[in-house]
Amino acid sequence: MPHPQARVVVTGLGATTPVGGDVATTWDSLLAGQSGVRTLTQEWVADMPVRIGAPAAVDPSEVLPRVEARKLDRSAQFAMIAARQAWADAGFEGDAEEAGVDPDRLGVVCASGIGGLTTLLSNYDHLRDTGPRKVSPLAIPMLMPNSPAANVSLDLRARAGAHTPVSACSSSSEAIANALDMIRLGRADVVVAGGSEAVISPLPVAAFANMMALSKRDDDPTLVSRPFDKNRDGFVLGEGGALLVLESAEHAEARGARIYAEVAGAGMSADAHHIAQSDPGGQGIIAATRKALADATMDITDVSHVNCHATSTPVGDIAESVALNAVFGEHTGSLPVTATKSMIGHLLGGAGAVAALTTILSLHNRLVPPTINVDDLDEEIDLDVVRAEPRKLDDGPPGALTNAFGFGGHNVVLAFRRT
Repeated sequence: MPHPQARVVVTGLGATTPVGGDVATTWDSLLAGQSGVRTLTQEWVADMPVRIGAPAAVDPSEVLPRVEARKLDRSAQFAMIAARQAWADAGFEGDAEEAGVDPDRLGVVCASGIGGLTTLLSNYDHLRDTGPRKVSPLAIPMLMPNSPAANVSLDLRARAGAHTPVSACSSSSEAIANALDMIRLGRADVVVAGGSEAVISPLPVAAFANMMALSKRDDDPTLVSRPFDKNRDGFVLGEGGALLVLESAEHAEARGARIYAEVAGAGMSADAHHIAQSDPGGQGIIAATRKALADATMDITDVSHVNCHATSTPVGDIAESVALNAVFGEHTGSLPVTATKSMIGHLLGGAGAVAALTTILSLHNRLVPPTINVDDLDEEIDLDVVRAEPRKLDDGPPGALTNAFGFGGHNVVLAFRRT
């Protein structure tokens, strides 16, 4: 039976993002520095203060059967697509029993920052405009934040537990941390973990814009998301998600599974500073990073790369730089970092999982995607930002970190190790 020191590994990857409908396309696009940000074309956009976003490159309607898709909120559609990809990538077919996995030893942890908002709003419109009889009987199971986790659990017949962390933009990183604990504590042998989000709609766009969180640049949409750049002014709202298959190393090795990387550790903290702004001193980030390193039994010299949260906000990007310098000291200068939100925007509850997937592929392929749109690096950002083209990691230290921070002061840092 796995114990708290048991090794946990990643054996399957799935994603649908603004730059690709699967992992391979997403990875190739990130390496090529391609942006998924574009002008939104929906009718409601005309009256918005912000008219750009990063919608999914492949609409779920092109992947899921129509009857199935109609029963799922868009956030759950993304989760289902990514989960099925990850499950197949791990070498499994069918549900748990068909794949030879004990259903009572298979778990799901699928996060969301906001949940089924589009279902909620559309059904409210029906209620207001045409009365209660037009409200869908499926509205509640579609709009509840745990809908993606529940539907993935149903699809795979996973009975060890189906959980939904909700911690804003750190939600899906927390999901992976919770999945790590599930396996370490012996509650499961296999866990499908990650998150998704789908809230490119009028209310969130207006709300984020009015709180000055979104960029209001009106030039080429592909140039707007610019983490670490001196002229950044906010993030771009994206949609999509990613799911990973985590297994105890013992379980994975027994079935001869391909292993991408080890989930070596996780660290979490809370800023207790402000509901929507980062602590400029980065104290919560520092604490979470040190906890992740300790949990992974890593020293700072064991880390070869950091996939930063870096949303392109003026305060947040600096706080992350301050924190990394506080933890890594002189080693910071030789630590390549990247910010993939420059290309895919901010997927909120799905962001941490996409970043984790990208970090795993960076370790697996020894290659770090570039950060685009860093034309004038902010002098307050004291980091080695990978720009222009991918950076080879060669045979350096085996570890990498991915950062995720959310409104409310939630901080999650995940540590991965090359196998």
